[in-house]
Amino acid sequence: MTYRLMQLAPGAYDLLLHDTIVASVVRNGSRQPYTWTAELLEDLPRSQRPAPFRNIEHDFPSLDELCAWLGHPKVKTNNRHTAAQGL
Repeated sequence: MTYRLMQLAPGAYDLLLHDTIVASVVRNGSRQPYTWTAELLEDLPRSQRPAPFRNIEHDFPSLDELCAWLGHPKVKTNNRHTAAQGL
């Protein structure tokens, strides 16, 4: 599965699969260490959930670990500096 993360705000992303938003990724807590949660938008039966989702919600100790679990998706940030450079 090829995922993409699109940043909405610091600590908040849409998770896209084939150009469809299937989940949200959010940073939890106001102080470090943060945890990160990936949560499907639909409560699908387990057999219909996109891989690697086994549950509706999965928690991770870092965004890097969450991205590794998803297969290292392409990440689009809303940082004006990197957006101006075409990254």
